[in-house]
Amino acid sequence: MTPGPAPASGGPPDPDRYVLELEDTFDGTTLDPARWVPHYLPQWSSRAESAARYVLGDGTLRLRVEADQPPWCPDLDGQLRVSSLQTGVLSGPVGSRVGQHRFHPDAVVREAQEEQRLWTPQYGWVEMRARATDDPAAMVALWMIGVEDTPERSAEICVAEIFGRDVRPDRALVGMGVHPFGDPTIVDEFAAHPVAIDAREAHTYAVDWTPEHVDFLVDGVHVTRVAQSPAYPMQLMLNVYAFPAPDGGPPPGPYPKDFVVEHVRGYRRADGPSGLP
Repeated sequence: MTPGPAPASGGPPDPDRYVLELEDTFDGTTLDPARWVPHYLPQWSSRAESAARYVLGDGTLRLRVEADQPPWCPDLDGQLRVSSLQTGVLSGPVGSRVGQHRFHPDAVVREAQEEQRLWTPQYGWVEMRARATDDPAAMVALWMIGVEDTPERSAEICVAEIFGRDVRPDRALVGMGVHPFGDPTIVDEFAAHPVAIDAREAHTYAVDWTPEHVDFLVDGVHVTRVAQSPAYPMQLMLNVYAFPAPDGGPPPGPYPKDFVVEHVRGYRRADGPSGLP
């Protein structure tokens, strides 16, 4: 059954089936450390190089890449810059290959991380209301990855991935789907779907993650379904990327490159486990 429209404020179409566990409307002046780890996969790099840059104000989070921001992992990922928030982190000891989302075959732990599971749900409704950028050198995303306490629990659910080059006044391509990475039970099923929105304006991107499938929605309207489902806890990844220039140099301007987020909400299924510690 295709879910019906969600209310304008967002949230699941059948609230009796869900319990709100994570909500950030970014009304304060600092990020809540009980909700967010303000780094991008710090185990493969360092806390200094992976630190997020952001501005809070007027009820929004502006995740930001600035002109003087260093690449997050230059020897393995070139001149890519990232500002990212996570709801969990896990790594093995320095020199090991144990850690979440091992993005490169040569990656080893450079800074061991204290394990944090701030919100790591298994099934539920996840959404953000946000404004993308049309900067062709940038991409914004909300995605989920396995906590990876074992290597095979490592798939991704991509709630929304929007490249600036794919944003037009009347349409955007929104990437949605799943990637297996090290999970042998998941088959790669991902596509960039045309959606008739101006993604530079605020829109609500959501997933309904069930034990049988994952539904993907924009502004409460069903876009696609993936008929498979990671069966373990996952954490949120919220980020903006700035890509290297065609010659491999630093990302071209203009700066700053902003991803404006109005809220992030996460609901567990009423009949399912909590994602809270």
